[in-house]
Amino acid sequence: MKVYFDNSATTAPCPEVVQAVSEAMTVNWGNPSSLHYSGNSANALLESSRKAVADRLGCDPGEVYFTSGGTESNNTALFGAAYQMRRQGSRIVTTSIEHPSVYEAARRLSAEGFDVIMLKPDAYGNISKEALFEAITPDTVLVSMMFVNNELGTILPVQSIRTAVKRAKSPALIHCDAVQAFGKLPFTPASLGADLISVSSHKIHGPKGSGALYIRSKVKIKPLHYGGEQEKQLRPGTEAMPAIAGFGAAAKALPDTKQELERVTKLRDYLVKCLEDTGIAVINSPADALPYITGISVPGIKSEPLLNYLSERGICISSGSACSKGKKSRVLTEIGLAPDRLESPVRISFSRYNTKEEVDYFIQTLISAKRDIMPVKTEKK
Repeated sequence: MKVYFDNSATTAPCPEVVQAVSEAMTVNWGNPSSLHYSGNSANALLESSRKAVADRLGCDPGEVYFTSGGTESNNTALFGAAYQMRRQGSRIVTTSIEHPSVYEAARRLSAEGFDVIMLKPDAYGNISKEALFEAITPDTVLVSMMFVNNELGTILPVQSIRTAVKRAKSPALIHCDAVQAFGKLPFTPASLGADLISVSSHKIHGPKGSGALYIRSKVKIKPLHYGGEQEKQLRPGTEAMPAIAGFGAAAKALPDTKQELERVTKLRDYLVKCLEDTGIAVINSPADALPYITGISVPGIKSEPLLNYLSERGICISSGSACSKGKKSRVLTEIGLAPDRLESPVRISFSRYNTKEEVDYFIQTLISAKRDIMPVKTEKK
């Protein structure tokens, strides 16, 4: 049996996406900037894809700018907003559990002289609203907070940021990395109170190489690249039309968000009950986490041998963020996970294609792994 439980890293392209990508490469392959019929046709595809993503986001198509993915969207948002706003202040507020594309960008801005405040999480990855309100001051120019943590599934208080900014009488722009939330939680830019929102194609069964940055109308940020008129000069260069067409198709093919959330919640609850009944693992995610993501630890077995054991038996999961490439999780370190649990974390992340039968096979194989893999030896002092 083949089981893919690593959907927070990437998802399988759905049939609609495969068809859209193929047509963009074999039929409608013109340059959208060209002024002949082939270019006009490609431009129409570009704009219809933009509208599809905008419709799912709940915004105007003119507020959607295509990028190469979530990492570029996040970098464009942080650097672009910070450079645009630097004359109005120097404080940037974010968290210590952001995706590397936000965390490392914030560290770079700190090195450039910005006053970067990284809010600390509690034991489940929650960020205190009180700490958020205290951190935002009149000279704050940017607040960046992910909607859903990619390792724990913790839902962060993004919707409180606008109130905090207003209370502080701050000019701050608000950025939300919604890569793990897009298509899984119901939200709009208005409901989040965000000026900038990052989303990605390959997390919703679209192709890799395409993402988008929502920029609220009338908000301006500095471009990071120069050289063309594409994407209103924010992201110049010939558009990657096969990937963009696939992104648009993936957005159109998304099922009803609330109905799918209910189904995945039941699947997550079944997974958690099985884990608790067997006592095979400890749950690291909070009870109210996004049900698509469940972080666990299997004390006594290090992550890498466990992943290899499961992979050999057709099960794909991860030990955390795919961008970490096997390094010890910064997120789990920040929440103060106990040493034995920090050695053995894995992440199960669902998609709309996963089933109860797959969970059963995973649990059976996990029990076998606990029996077959040599336990971690601890040194006696």
